[in-house]
Amino acid sequence: MFFALAFLSLMIERLTGYPGWLFKRIGHPVTWIGSLIALLDKKWNRESASFSQRKGAGVAALVVFVGLTLFVAWFAQSVLLFLPFGLLLVAVLGASLPAQKSLEQHVEAVATALDREGVEGGRKAVSMIVGRDPQKLDEAAICRAAIESLAENFSDGIVAPAFWLGLLGLPGGAAYKAINTADSMIGHRSPRHEAFGWASARLDDLVNLPASRLSGGLFIVAAFFVKGASPGGAIAAIRRDAHHHRSPNAGWPEAALAGALGFALAGPRSYGGQMIEARFMGEGGRAALVAGDIRRALRLARIADLLLIGLLGLLAIPIAL
Repeated sequence: MFFALAFLSLMIERLTGYPGWLFKRIGHPVTWIGSLIALLDKKWNRESASFSQRKGAGVAALVVFVGLTLFVAWFAQSVLLFLPFGLLLVAVLGASLPAQKSLEQHVEAVATALDREGVEGGRKAVSMIVGRDPQKLDEAAICRAAIESLAENFSDGIVAPAFWLGLLGLPGGAAYKAINTADSMIGHRSPRHEAFGWASARLDDLVNLPASRLSGGLFIVAAFFVKGASPGGAIAAIRRDAHHHRSPNAGWPEAALAGALGFALAGPRSYGGQMIEARFMGEGGRAALVAGDIRRALRLARIADLLLIGLLGLLAIPIAL
């Protein structure tokens, strides 16, 4: 049943996204979870506490917001499944968890800005989806940043929610989203969050592990359907580069996409005025990327997304029978 739930949730979100009018009225599950995380961070992450005390407070906060999210999602699922068309109703809630439509729109916006407004427009658009210093990016670096964001967010923003929805139903998908939101808010190695966000960051690495590997596999298969893409190049890049990425998970989709399309992604970048050294994923196209390459990456990601939906649809067939 949960595979059917994941399939329906992706289909609904693929067609409708998360309506803007609904966001204005009630917000989004991520904003609700984020408000709770911010409150716990403010109340429990005391600068006067020791490193170990702040670490323990972070573990407690993780238990609270994940536990509360699990309970609310379990309760909603339990109630709705007793109603007519209950699975479809749960899928409507589940559709708020993946971000297929918004990811595509944000990445496409970077290519459009480059075409219409040049580098300055591209910098502004890409600053909406990445944290690196936009003023240090030329056209090729803007394109790399957009494509890297596409690869990483395809994994943790689409495949991972679908995976946990399919495995554990709405509670699994919602709990994953809570963990991932916490990682983005407090899972940084900054003076304030290195201790408090430690548990959230480590748990996020763990729950994203299966989706990152699946994402790499989906990009490999998708490369068979994109003109000029190389499935073999994707496999080679994963084998050679994925484990060199600073993230234990992001290297898989980034390397797969880079190898499939002949790009070089990742590499050195600047955050907050500090240069971060990192290895390139893939071997080609470091200086020549343009807006059209962003659209090539989007084409590959769309096909990979359709493959994911198709896979879940196949897994859901037994319940339909």
